[in-house]
Amino acid sequence: MALKLITPATELAVSLAEAKAHLKVDIADDDTLITAFIIAATELAEQATGRAIMPQTWELTLDAFPDAFELTRVPAVSITSLKYFDTTGTQQTLGSALYTLDNTDDFGSAFLVPVYSGVWPDTRAQINAVALRYVAGYAAAANVPDSIKAWIKLQVGAMYENREAEGAVQTYALGFADRLLDRYKVHAL
Repeated sequence: MALKLITPATELAVSLAEAKAHLKVDIADDDTLITAFIIAATELAEQATGRAIMPQTWELTLDAFPDAFELTRVPAVSITSLKYFDTTGTQQTLGSALYTLDNTDDFGSAFLVPVYSGVWPDTRAQINAVALRYVAGYAAAANVPDSIKAWIKLQVGAMYENREAEGAVQTYALGFADRLLDRYKVHAL
C-alpha cells in the first residue's frame, strides 16, 4: 500500500496579505520569504493533522481491492479514477456508477465502497494492481477552519521572527497554540 501526492495544492490557505497583516509587515522586501513560510507552515499543519488543507490529488495503490478503501486525506472531495489490472493483466477503469464515496465524517477517514449489492472485480495477483486517484482538501481558503488558519499564521510568525536561527526552517513549539490543530486530526482506523 502506498499513498502518493500526485498534484500539490496550487492555492494558499493563508494569503500573503493575511500573513503580512498578522506579522505587521508593510514592505514587499520579504514577500518571497513569507510565502515560503506560509507553504512550510501549511505542510506542517497537513502533517500534524493528516488532512489536506487545499485541493490536491492523491493516489492510493494496493495489491488488491479491499472491502473498503480508507481515504486518510480528508476532506475527500471527488474520485478522479479507479484503475485496476484484471486477471489477464489488462488495465481497466472502473466506472463511477459502481462505487460510492462515504465522506460523512469530517474528523475521520473517508471510505470508498462498492455500490449496494456490488462487489469489486477480481484483479491480477501483482504489486499495485489497484490505483485509486482522488482529490482532497477544502474547496477554497474561505472554507478552511479558522483554527487551522490561525495556527498557520502563528507558525509563520515564529518562523519569521526566528529566520536567522541556525539550520533549516523548523517547527516551533507554539505551546497552547498547537492545541488549535487537535480537533482537526484525522484518526484512521
